[in-house]
Parts: sequence; C-alpha cells; structure tokens
Amino acid sequence: MTHSKEMKRHKRGRRQKSWPLILLIGGGLVLIFAAVSFLSKPSKPGATIEVTGAPSLKVDKQEVNLGNVKLDRTVEVTFEITNVGDQNLRFTKTPYIEVVEGC
Repeated sequence: MTHSKEMKRHKRGRRQKSWPLILLIGGGLVLIFAAVSFLSKPSKPGATIEVTGAPSLKVDKQEVNLGNVKLDRTVEVTFEITNVGDQNLRFTKTPYIEVVEGC
C-alpha cells in the first residue's frame, strides 16, 4: 500500500470516529440552553400596571404601629414595595425610611 492511500485511509477513519464527539457537544449545548431557559423565567408574575408612562411605587403597609418600645430594644418590620408603573424604577439617591416618634 502506498503512502498516499494509507494517509487517505487514516483521515477517513478519523472522520468516522468524530461524530460521537459532535453529538456529545450538540447535546450539551441543547441541555445548557434548556437549563438557561428554565431558570430565567420569573417565579412570580409581575405586578398589575397602575401607572402608565412612569415608574410608581406601591407599599403594602402605609403605617406600622409598634406600640410602646423601650429604648435600646430592636424591633423588626417587613413590608413589600412594588413598582406598579410601566417604566423601570431607578433610585438616584439612597432610599431611607423616616421614623416618627409619638405619632
């Protein structure tokens, strides 16, 4: 057998053996795409739009009454803030909460 025939036979054998690698890579890409698609879906539906053309905050509690709290006691309150506008909400300053004594 000549050298050129031997090289052709060698190349043909390599091509036949590469299809499992291509199949493996293609399958891996499909799995990655499926995982990204599944994980990128929001877990909660968005809020109902109440304001058009601007962002708008809606708070689930307008007032929190903790009663009498002794000095140096830690209290915790949670509340949910939702953007009910149809535009993105961006804070230009650090948000703060004002605590009013005796109201």
